[in-house]
Amino acid sequence: MSLIETALDKLRRAEAIAEAQRPQAPARPSGVTPLVPSTPVLPQILDENRPKITVDVEQLRQAGYLPERASERRFADHFRRVKRPLIEKAIAGTSEMRLIMVTSALPGDGKTFTSINLAFSMARERDISVLLVDADGARARISEVLKIRQQQGLLDALADESIDVESLVMRTDVRGLEVLPAGHFIDSSTELIASGRMAQVAVRLAAHNPRRLVLLDSAPLLVSSDARVLMRTPGQIVLVVRAGVTPRRAIMDAVSQVDKQKLQGLVVNQVRDVPGEDYYGYPPYEDVADSAHGATTGSK
Repeated sequence: MSLIETALDKLRRAEAIAEAQRPQAPARPSGVTPLVPSTPVLPQILDENRPKITVDVEQLRQAGYLPERASERRFADHFRRVKRPLIEKAIAGTSEMRLIMVTSALPGDGKTFTSINLAFSMARERDISVLLVDADGARARISEVLKIRQQQGLLDALADESIDVESLVMRTDVRGLEVLPAGHFIDSSTELIASGRMAQVAVRLAAHNPRRLVLLDSAPLLVSSDARVLMRTPGQIVLVVRAGVTPRRAIMDAVSQVDKQKLQGLVVNQVRDVPGEDYYGYPPYEDVADSAHGATTGSK
């Protein structure tokens, strides 16, 4: 059994023990309607000592990571459809199903736009919270746009085993949303992500709150070895492609690299509006994969 499998197995056993030790509610007489819903309530697991950041929604919109105001309602509906099967499998499945990786075939396909909007949509749920992890150490788009690029994060926790990764998780002013920065980039990031330490960190993040979904914004599959080794960790993977731009061969190559048991589907970015047909449409945007400057309105 690999180090990753061992760590995930340890998490499953710990959850099984906790479930067995949880007090059972007394039986109700037949015909009596409960006064409270049976659905579990989101645990209030808060650490006031952790740093808190303010998410500047307008700045995200201007940078092209959120849709324009006129398109908000339509986009909200699209991401509800994307998130629903992911949430259902996460809640009903094993613990690693709460680890969800968002990746793309190539840079510029709209992966980070999808990650941010999916995280916002999931945060609106009443019974879960979402931790958005910037797992794209080389680009760190999420850390950049949230202005936390210089903060310690995932890579620091992987490099230094004395660091508790949970202490690096940042609260936000958006209910149900937390963020883990990418951290400080080092040349051996691929080896760190491929190590057993990555599995331990993932287990720690998932175990902190049984109602937390961990959303990993990864590097593109076909240009980053980090993304290919990271695929071992999550239980669910979402692949983003850009309609009319991502070559068909690149899509097929990306799909062939993903475990079909983990692949939950494709999110097709920037499909043109076709009257009478539903679609996932993203506003036009400038491909900034090769530049950290000059971002304009559109999806990233």
